[in-house]
Amino acid sequence: MGYTIPINQIVNYPPEALANFHCYGYEYIDNRQFALRPELVLGSEEKAAPYIEQAKTAFLEMGWAGDGDIELLWVPPFAFPLALLIPPVGVAIWHVKQSEDGISYLLSPIELPFEEFEYANGRT
Repeated sequence: MGYTIPINQIVNYPPEALANFHCYGYEYIDNRQFALRPELVLGSEEKAAPYIEQAKTAFLEMGWAGDGDIELLWVPPFAFPLALLIPPVGVAIWHVKQSEDGISYLLSPIELPFEEFEYANGRT
C-alpha cells in the first residue's frame, strides 16, 4: 500500500481551535459512507469528547437542532483551487447531518472556496 498519514494525525489542533473554524450549512450530504467517527480518529471517546463538545457548541449556534452524529469528512486536495496550496493530506471538516430535515452543518479549518458557500464567506 502507498503512503498515508496515520489516522491520529488527521486532527492536528486543540479542541479550542474549532471555535475559530468557518461555519457552513448545506443541503444535502447524502453519502456519508466515507465519514469517520471522531472517536476513531482521535483514538478514544475520552480524547474525542472535548472536540465533540466544541463542535456541538458551534453547530448549535448555527441553528442545529442537536440531533444526528458528529463526524469528520475529508475533502481531497485536488478539489480545491491550486492557488490555495492545500497540502497533499487535504482538509478534514467537522460535520453533522440533522436527522429532522437532513441539513448538514460544517466546520472547516479553512474558508471553503466553493460557489455554494460564497454567501457564508461574505462574497455576495
